[in-house]
Amino acid sequence: MQSYTIGQAARLLGVSPDTARRWADTGRVATHRDEGGRRLIEGRDLAAFSVELAGAGGEEGVTSYTSVRNAFPGIVTAVKLGDVAAQVEIQAGPHRLVSLLTREAVEELGLEVGVEATARVKSTNVHIDRA
Repeated sequence: MQSYTIGQAARLLGVSPDTARRWADTGRVATHRDEGGRRLIEGRDLAAFSVELAGAGGEEGVTSYTSVRNAFPGIVTAVKLGDVAAQVEIQAGPHRLVSLLTREAVEELGLEVGVEATARVKSTNVHIDRA
């Protein structure tokens, strides 16, 4: 299973490394140490925490100013495999993205819960929101 450093987890959750470190310090997200002494978060734990965090609406007082671009780096939170097709969910900060693709593509990419992935979106319409 893939593990993530505090900095990597912060990037995937859309928060600062200090915020991710505080969450780890207070036990909101479980960590363990590697041989070098770095704190790591297991992919499955980070996936579950990202879903919990998104459901809670994120941090109080955080304002997001964005012109959303087409790449959403995140963590895989669910994979549903059919005989031919598959559904993959990615939590990218506060954004939950769902993609329908072939089972073969999921297997070739090694997509499973806890793996880092980037969702790319192509659209003919662009919406700009300011919080």
